[in-house]
This record gives sequence, structure tokens and C-alpha cells, in this order.
Amino acid sequence: MIEVEDLTVRFGGVTSVNQVTLTFPAGACGLIGPNGAGKTTLFNVLSGFVRPETGRVSAFGDDLLAMPDYARARWGLRRTFQTEQAIEALTVYDNVLAVYEHTTKGRAARQAAVLDAIGLVGLGDVAFARVGTLSPRQRRLVEVGRAVVGTPRVVLLDEPGAGLPEAETEHLGAVIRTIPDQVGAMVVLVEHDMSLVKACCEWTAVLDFGRLLASGPTAEVLRDPEVLKAYLGQEDLQ
Repeated sequence: MIEVEDLTVRFGGVTSVNQVTLTFPAGACGLIGPNGAGKTTLFNVLSGFVRPETGRVSAFGDDLLAMPDYARARWGLRRTFQTEQAIEALTVYDNVLAVYEHTTKGRAARQAAVLDAIGLVGLGDVAFARVGTLSPRQRRLVEVGRAVVGTPRVVLLDEPGAGLPEAETEHLGAVIRTIPDQVGAMVVLVEHDMSLVKACCEWTAVLDFGRLLASGPTAEVLRDPEVLKAYLGQEDLQ
């Protein structure tokens, strides 16, 4: 569970997150909103890349804002980014290992954890292929594999389905749905593809111009007139 209380982030004269109070329950949650709504800024606060002007953030009872960014990673907070972070010249295995290699686990345990993560996202057959040779779908899955290796507690996914065709998004959704049960981590998904949000997330929050517009069970939130208004022109919400 992540609890956000009275969170405000300003960049100069722009208020990116404005007095947001919300709770993400365990499981898989969605975080949606138009471009510029403050979604990635909220992720950056959770990750430790941005310091809020006001507010409190806790995860499973621990004060995240009291931890430096590297300590949050050790605590178990992982994320993906809108731009790929995997190194093209390295194999899938080595990219995932790079996230996990500084743990105190022995070599055999690290190897097992890396292969488990690669298998979870469905890349077992290309585990030792270089990332630069993979398809866009496979490369996105490498990013997810890097986020779930080991024992994460919170996994933040920032638009993992962007640009993927529907058939490939369906596989991504199936992978995301397995994370809470098989990895034991809660997931927060930022995504513009509402079919992916509906397929993965039982609970969703909506930001609009930095303010919390709605939150609750996904099906109810996506029928909210104010949410539909914020997504003017996106009929697929209905």
C-alpha cells in the first residue's frame, strides 16, 4: 500500500502536482490522466528523483521521503521509464543481472532470480540474445524483467505499452497481472491505453492538471463523467 498525503510539486511557476491525497492499495493499480497531468512527476517523487514542496509519502508504513533514492531501490522500489534503459550491446540476462548483481545473494541465487524474472516476462527463449537484436515488444519486456527481478515490493511501470499493437499489448497485460501474485509486489501502472488499464488494474486514480480527479474501482472510475470529460475524444474509455 502507498499512501500519499497533501503532495505538492512545483517547478518554477508551474504546479505539477497540486495537494494530492490518495492511497494505492495492494495489487495492480492504474494511474491515468492526460499528458501533463502529473503522472510521471508523481513517479519521480516516489522514486526519489523529485523532492516535493509539501506532503508525505509512505509505502507499507515506511516513510519514502526519508530515504535517499538508492535506499528506496534497496528497500524494494523499482520502476521502468518511458525511454528504454536496457543496454543494447548486452544480453537480456546481463541487463537483468545488472539490476540485481549488487545484492548480498550468492552467485547461484542471483542466477536463479534473473532467470526467473526473464521467464516471468516470457523471454526465456532469448535470455542470452543481445537486446539490440530484439523486437520492440521484447525490449519492453526486458524493461519489465529488470523491474521485477529479485524481491521488489513496489513496481512502477511508466507507459510500458506505448506504441505496441493490440496483440502484443495483450501479452504485456497478462505479464503485469501476474506480478502481484508471483513476485509479491504491488504495481502502479501509468498508461494511456485504457484497454491495458482495464485488463490489469482493479483500482485506478486519475490526475488532471496536477489534481486528483477521481479514484476507486477501475470500472467505476472510467465511467465517471468528469474522467470522460478530461479524456475528451477518447471514446474507448466507455
